[in-house]
Amino acid sequence: MCGISGWIDFQRDLTREQPTIDAMCATMSCRGPDAGGTWVRTHAALGHRRLAIIDLPGGTQPMQAETPDGAVAIVYSGEAYNYDELRAELRRRGHRFDTDSDTEVVLHGYLEWGAQVAEHLNGMFAFAVWDAREDRLLLIRDRMGIKPLYYYPTEHGVLFGSEPKAILANPLAEKVVDADGLRELFAMVKTPRQAVWAGMREVEPGTVLTADRTGLHEHTYWRLQANQHTDDQDGSVAHVRELLDDIVSRQLISDVPRCVLLSGGLDSSAITALAGRQLAASGEQLRSFAVDFLGQTENFVPDPMRATPDGPYVRDVAEHVGSAHSDIVLDPDALADPEVRRAAVAARDFPMGLGDMDQSLYLLFKAIREHSTVALSGESADEVFGGYKWFHDPQVQRADTFPWLAAVQEQGAHSSVLSPEVASALDLESYVADSYRTARSAVPELPGESDFERRMRVICYLHLTRFVRILLDRKDRMSMAVGLEVRVPFCDHRLVEYAFNAPWSLKTFDGREKSLLRRATADTLPRSVVDRVKSPYPSTQDPKYVAALQSQVAQLLSEDNPALSLLDEQTLRSQTEADTAQLDPAARYAFERALDMSVWFDQHQPAVKL
Repeated sequence: MCGISGWIDFQRDLTREQPTIDAMCATMSCRGPDAGGTWVRTHAALGHRRLAIIDLPGGTQPMQAETPDGAVAIVYSGEAYNYDELRAELRRRGHRFDTDSDTEVVLHGYLEWGAQVAEHLNGMFAFAVWDAREDRLLLIRDRMGIKPLYYYPTEHGVLFGSEPKAILANPLAEKVVDADGLRELFAMVKTPRQAVWAGMREVEPGTVLTADRTGLHEHTYWRLQANQHTDDQDGSVAHVRELLDDIVSRQLISDVPRCVLLSGGLDSSAITALAGRQLAASGEQLRSFAVDFLGQTENFVPDPMRATPDGPYVRDVAEHVGSAHSDIVLDPDALADPEVRRAAVAARDFPMGLGDMDQSLYLLFKAIREHSTVALSGESADEVFGGYKWFHDPQVQRADTFPWLAAVQEQGAHSSVLSPEVASALDLESYVADSYRTARSAVPELPGESDFERRMRVICYLHLTRFVRILLDRKDRMSMAVGLEVRVPFCDHRLVEYAFNAPWSLKTFDGREKSLLRRATADTLPRSVVDRVKSPYPSTQDPKYVAALQSQVAQLLSEDNPALSLLDEQTLRSQTEADTAQLDPAARYAFERALDMSVWFDQHQPAVKL
């Protein structure tokens, strides 16, 4: 796992721009704390920061191959879990290898198959290839968008990086946020290619972007397709289990210490149990980690999203699997620490307003990194198998908008913190409506589906192509900010394709959420977890945390922070003067958004153009 950056300019001599290239590369040092390097030619400069996972001594990048017609160089971030099989195939085709790294396999795969190498890869990846034989750059991203990749077209080429901060380190990239950028920050719709910063774009998952002297060209090599599901219930359960066994086996491969993230829910518990079994077969004990909050279990109060605390279920799984388990227990002072918030906002590059759920994830990953370099996560199972409560809510099913937004509106927990003038200028309602129509029009159709099955296919598709990318980006940024590689077995494209085409009636055959996953892994889990109702990533309920937010926002309102020009100061001020015990979730959300926005303005000083 690594960070990549680069600059292509068909007019400029980039050998004279080494300081700028170094600066771009340096922004990715958190993603790659083990090594760094650049590869610079007249019109192409590639930068790389390395987190060593496979072939620790031999995987140095940028990596190049000399051909009779010119050099081919690569900077690569991610893991190709099938690199052993691909290397064997490429050897049969005459390729020779100098290292044991998966990067060299991907490089030789490009030499053999060109851009179609992406279709041969099983894994999570974002990489750039400069092909001097044709004077062209290729930017290639994995099918689900697990690894991030951004680009910024310039007059004579393109800038790119794993994160926006790499691109913004180049003076050609202006730190401007326009109306659409602000809309994206507050709408939670994950518009394709939209990167918040004006002029910057995100490479779409499953896409190859080519830059040459004629401009930029985009090719989609993978997208979800609607196909007839032919397996019966037992066959579907068996196939899901077969896929999961293979996926977990592949994703446990590492030359550095591994662990699993365990929340006590079905998703993470299933990965923990399968990983524990596989490691035990070779005499190795699995390590597991969970996040918890001081006093959360003892003082837990059920809410509309979470019926039970995680702690008891985490212990059940750890004992059942026999993992070497550690709880990372966080107190409200740590969660509310302004420096932790600054680190979280810096990691994300954007002020998302998720507050303690971002801060706790950052602190969890930071603690895990002291023991392990690779972690397996249960992320994305809800999107793949239909786990969120709102999937099963008739009102949300019928809503003419994104399901997660309909669910939030139904709960009454969402409130805009924008000033009335800014809110009017942005017209988020129209932005969301337009985005929803565009997203829905892209959903593939299966002839013969009932109206209800079609509606559920739409909901599943929106989660797999929009909502999951929000969560994957959060996971990647928070983990890579501390040099931890987090793998997501449920995003294996084979499993995603299979589950997507399973009818909703099959996904819910036992009358509950995630029926296929529950039945496929029930034999590995304690009964308590098999029977547990879905509970999202935890959030602290400690009133001391809300009180700290209230105090910090009151302080913010007394300062001259440019973020305040966008915010509803009057409402925020009234909330800071209210009794803390009487504040509702909307007020807490407003505090989080305001504090994140203020940090973001401090860090980036964006020019806002409405």
